[in-house]
Amino acid sequence: MARPRVLSGVQPTGSLHLGNWLGAIRNWVDLQDSHDTFFCVVDLHAITVPHDPARLAEDTLSTAALYLACGIDPARSTVFVQSQVSAHSELAWLLNCVTPLNWLERMIQFKEKALKQGDNVSVGLLDYPVLMAADILLYDADLVPVGEDQKQHLELARDIAQQRINARFAPRDPSGEPIAILRVPEPLILKQGARVMSLTDGSSKMSKSDPNEGSRINLLDSPELISKKIKRAKTDPVMGLVFGDPERPEADNLLGLYALLAGLSPEQAAADCAQMGWGQFKPLLAEAAVEALRPVQQRYSELRADPAGLLQVLEQGRCRATDVADATLARVRQALGFLA
Repeated sequence: MARPRVLSGVQPTGSLHLGNWLGAIRNWVDLQDSHDTFFCVVDLHAITVPHDPARLAEDTLSTAALYLACGIDPARSTVFVQSQVSAHSELAWLLNCVTPLNWLERMIQFKEKALKQGDNVSVGLLDYPVLMAADILLYDADLVPVGEDQKQHLELARDIAQQRINARFAPRDPSGEPIAILRVPEPLILKQGARVMSLTDGSSKMSKSDPNEGSRINLLDSPELISKKIKRAKTDPVMGLVFGDPERPEADNLLGLYALLAGLSPEQAAADCAQMGWGQFKPLLAEAAVEALRPVQQRYSELRADPAGLLQVLEQGRCRATDVADATLARVRQALGFLA
């Protein structure tokens, strides 16, 4: 029996941080044993906001190397760069032409980002959920790992597949039953570590776009910088760390980080730290973070020291991804009436 297929990806903007690793990439690694996994670096999404062209290619390679350094195995997963598979752009255009504008205007993330950019908002920022839908639908993904903030985008992809493509253009089999053109994916909500919060605000998610570098621990931060950021992390005046106190979001976040990084159950971490003050706890958390990231950073350095090997992995991934994506694109083109 074919394994269920999973697709996910991260933008090559900014440095990958603990939230990306603990909330997404570490879970991707576990999925490789039970699923057919496709992981892409979504560089087309990186240009929906102003970007530095001189850094895009380097950041793309860095992100791909971090995927591998964190445990993504190219022998078990397809690792590729989004822009190197042209079907992403073509299917996005085809889906644009059947997607109602008001579906995009109600997207919460567009509204939030548009407020920040003012008059400089691009059409791409409004439209990137359709490109995201194309990313997902091209690979006949059964499951898409999503956090709460991305569920709306997956729902859009499902609606486009069901209501705008399959319902309107699906051919019929001899018995008159419709033959689905696009597979409709389901969300895969990964609970543990799904929301790693900012070091400067325990009520906000850790983010690459936060202008405050001290709000996050990047995967390539030095041990000294990690310790410095944790030392300055926001805390409260209460002695002892606990989970679940709505009045103490920083305690909940930092204790959760410690449990994940030290490989402890939440119950064990809570018991170990119940009587600790922040002065005793923060060095413990810093040590756990440094040790957890040490093998990732070592493997990353090895990968970047062999650029030909890294490019070979991406080329291998591009070939497999193209084969799958082109087959899906051909079905959509045929259904919409284009010449073969």
